[in-house]
Amino acid sequence: MNRKVLIAHRGNTDGPMPADENSPAHVEKALNSGYDVEVDVWYSNGRFYLGHEAPVHGVELKYLKSASLWCHAKNLLALKIMIENDINCFWHQTDDFTITSTGHIWTFPRKPVCDNSIIVCKTKEETVIMNEEDVMGICSDYVGLLK
Repeated sequence: MNRKVLIAHRGNTDGPMPADENSPAHVEKALNSGYDVEVDVWYSNGRFYLGHEAPVHGVELKYLKSASLWCHAKNLLALKIMIENDINCFWHQTDDFTITSTGHIWTFPRKPVCDNSIIVCKTKEETVIMNEEDVMGICSDYVGLLK
């Protein structure tokens, strides 16, 4: 089994932190700790923003080009422009699976997986259990349990 990519969901590594999620400082802290990070990305008024429910934190295009970011497009224009600029991105809502722009299978929690899956885990228990599976990566608020 290859080493799994550990992806901090919105920058979280040790549990949800709603006030900090998707903020550049929170994302950078996770990146500097050696994790990849899933971020929610919007495009509005000619700019990119991070934020789960709405565009909040303005970021530059070059910021999103980090190989360690997994950019979850929150609107169509964000997806279009990220694809045009070779940014690691994807779109999903409640789909069981979606394909990322880099060809990985982004997998909804508790769905079947394969060795090319990035599985999203919602709980500590799911995170630990899925770490035993042959998956490419795990996206969770609790990836700190696995390092």
